[in-house]
Amino acid sequence: MTMTTFMPFDVDKFLDEALRGANGNASRSPACNAYEDERSYWVQAALPGLHREDIEIVVEDQVLTIKGERKEEASKDKTYFVREFNRGSFVRSFKLPTTADHTKVAATYQDGVLTVELPKREETKPRRITIA
Repeated sequence: MTMTTFMPFDVDKFLDEALRGANGNASRSPACNAYEDERSYWVQAALPGLHREDIEIVVEDQVLTIKGERKEEASKDKTYFVREFNRGSFVRSFKLPTTADHTKVAATYQDGVLTVELPKREETKPRRITIA
């Protein structure tokens, strides 16, 4: 019997690549990590080559949306053989848990990685109870 690695079909990636087409101008979602620790929820997005002013972060109706645009360099003296750097607009959204404090969202952008922190509401954080 032959063992094979299970590779789940990623519909989003398939459609994104199919819609990008020959010119590569379709919207492309950045790679992201989303996790939590005791005090906050975190979202990281890989956005290399962008400037802070090219990125927009919106929290509305319990949804975090990261959007922006990779501007295309205007150069007629280049002939590309391979062009895999994505360009054009992108958007990525995350449904937030009700325990996130939407009023205290903070973001940093360093070395091409956007990190968004969504603190947990105080009443939802674990508390140590002293026994009397």
